[in-house]
Amino acid sequence: VLKAGAAYVPIDHNHPAERFQWLLQDSGASLLLTQPHLLKKLPPVELETVSLGGDLLDQQSGKNVSSTVTADNLAYIIYTSGSTGQPRAVMIPHRGICNTLLWRRETFGLTSSDRLLSNLPYSFDASVWQIFGPLIAGAALFLTKPTRYLDSSYLVQKIVAEGITITDFIPSALQVFLEEPDVDRCRSLRHVFSGGEALTSAIRNTFFVRLGASLHNVYGPTETSVDAAYWTCDPADKRDSVPIGRPIANKQLYVLDEHMRVVPIGGTGEIYIGGSGLARGYSGLPGLTAEKFVPDPFSVTPGARLYCTGDLGSYRADGAIEHVGRVDNQVKIRGFRIELNEIEATLKLHDEVRDCVVVAREDTPGNKRLVAYVAGGNTVLSSRDLRRFLEGKLPSYMWPAAIVLIDELPRTESGKVDRRALPAPEAMDLEHDEGFAAPRTQIADLLAEVWAQLLSVKRVSIHDNFFALGGHSLLAARVVSRVREAFRTEIPLRALFEHPTIASLAEVVEVAMKDDRGLQSPPITAFPRHQNPPMSFAQQRLWFIDQLDPGHPAYNMPGAVRLSGLLDHAVLEKSLSEIVRRHEALRTSFPLKDGAPVQFVAPPAPLDLPVTDLRELTDRDTQLN
Repeated sequence: VLKAGAAYVPIDHNHPAERFQWLLQDSGASLLLTQPHLLKKLPPVELETVSLGGDLLDQQSGKNVSSTVTADNLAYIIYTSGSTGQPRAVMIPHRGICNTLLWRRETFGLTSSDRLLSNLPYSFDASVWQIFGPLIAGAALFLTKPTRYLDSSYLVQKIVAEGITITDFIPSALQVFLEEPDVDRCRSLRHVFSGGEALTSAIRNTFFVRLGASLHNVYGPTETSVDAAYWTCDPADKRDSVPIGRPIANKQLYVLDEHMRVVPIGGTGEIYIGGSGLARGYSGLPGLTAEKFVPDPFSVTPGARLYCTGDLGSYRADGAIEHVGRVDNQVKIRGFRIELNEIEATLKLHDEVRDCVVVAREDTPGNKRLVAYVAGGNTVLSSRDLRRFLEGKLPSYMWPAAIVLIDELPRTESGKVDRRALPAPEAMDLEHDEGFAAPRTQIADLLAEVWAQLLSVKRVSIHDNFFALGGHSLLAARVVSRVREAFRTEIPLRALFEHPTIASLAEVVEVAMKDDRGLQSPPITAFPRHQNPPMSFAQQRLWFIDQLDPGHPAYNMPGAVRLSGLLDHAVLEKSLSEIVRRHEALRTSFPLKDGAPVQFVAPPAPLDLPVTDLRELTDRDTQLN
């Protein structure tokens, strides 16, 4: 498409038919490209359709095409959630995305020896970098199976098998990936990029415990061609937040107050982005384009603009910018940018909805979810009916995890909805127990326990639908991980999508166990003790930190145990000696060999346990000490 001089529009074929058709019409697309296996799934469209399968490509000419495209021509259009109830089309020119791709290549040293794993849906703008970034550097591009891009076990296998050096994660997906037991096998990883939502310090800290790669927090709205700022995380950084950092090449970031003045260090203002890489604007929305893309008061270039992100930021003393919130109702859920107003506008299309509000709640750490509060009319509303209504109009990532029916929305004295007074959904009747059927087998009982914990509900019927209870792809990945741990058997992530009830999923788990698809642990072999094994990544990090600050006790974990009864010193000494004999980690030191640290395991030796007799001390002496 790009070589022909056209612009492409990625559309998820899983969108509801009404939304799919609207996107095609709104974009002004003249051609629909698809694949044979999707033809029957797509809604009818009045558009020329080409199915890219069979020998179609082999029949085409191998002659190079001629194009008059310039840097200002459109490269692609990507739709984002819109506050008016309809998504909006962001128009990105070649100039913007080329700047991002070249910056990534030069900054992170991409070469032909790199191997990048593309694990994001094509409707994410970051997929543009994942596809074209490695290709312009001569690197290899590996694609995940479409249904398994969130399957952590599969991703680990893929990274290890293909020697992947570079990949991306949204932070919430990275958190699930780091929980994978074998993630430390991904030693080939060189760079991991995280973006799409806020990267927490907890995820950063876990990353450096599990992996030895570099971690980069990248920030950039779709309107700024994927990337606008970045921050390379430091393993020794223990601050409670991770900044979005500083601008990438040829871009400027400002934190401004309501009068377009730069705020001082520590002050809060709106983040504005300028320079190369801004979108043309929104297709068919000149008013919104003028509102969000304003004249740049700091530039001498005629026509220069700044994009008003709606993100709130603050300058740190070192010049880095921290993201501290939003000025509007836009949220990020699992990397998807969602305007809450769009969901509210869709709910109000229902004849029986009198009033509603949608909020993003994080009642349990790490599980941010959408909750809709709905006040009905004269008839009885059903949250299940409302969910079915939304499923026919919105993509799955915009479905509320819970729909709470309420008599009246709480309001402040000024008449605005009082969001702080909205009750937690767990305290409401969410119709989870409708037609309740208790688990009848051990497998079903354990699955119900896992679902209840992950979905934050009191109990789960074996006929409840996982996704109707608020489940999503990342929680599904965690269910699969828990199944692997509990039953020592492997089921694919797609199994939960195909069998979304406990009754049906329990059968899948039982079949997998009978088919002897249990996980086989590799045999544990002893390493030759006449050699000095290399240090693990975790050991290397701690050794390096100790070189910078020798003897620092930050990684010591002290504890005290009170033993009562008669002490047998000889038995205690022999017990500790046996523990040290059995566990080589307690006999390991790290001497330098040829200028590099290695592991040295000392031979077992009796432990000398000195004794200090304090029985002669008085109570007063003990208190003073």
